[in-house]
Amino acid sequence: MNNYKIGVVKSLFNKEITDNLMDGINDYLQNNDYKKNILEVYDVPGAFEIPGTVKQLLNKNKYSCIVCIGSVIKGETAHFEFISNAVANKIISLNTESNIPIIFGVLTTYTYDQALSRSLINEKNKGGEIIDSAFKAMATYRQLNN
Repeated sequence: MNNYKIGVVKSLFNKEITDNLMDGINDYLQNNDYKKNILEVYDVPGAFEIPGTVKQLLNKNKYSCIVCIGSVIKGETAHFEFISNAVANKIISLNTESNIPIIFGVLTTYTYDQALSRSLINEKNKGGEIIDSAFKAMATYRQLNN
């Protein structure tokens, strides 16, 4: 299983949240005897830039999976809905057209506190769940292609 190479596209917007999610991913890798070097992390300014970077990584044909990490928090305008929907829809589209799994790890929450509680290691850290989903999806794809 250590021959996996995973591309991670990580939004820098709401950096505390996305850094916490990465901590959860790294914690999972360490606790399950994976080496951190199976990850290649690409930072993007915000969630909106994630799908374009995923598309570029797909063109490289070097990854077993791509993981998308971001955090979109509702504000006082419709911006939250536009960004959340656009990112989710494009990642779904890329995922169904791809030969590798693309994991949606973009938190979409109503408050910063909700995002924080979902990203802290000692609480509901979704980072571990996201990378666990990646390994499960990669195993399923390998099973289907053998």
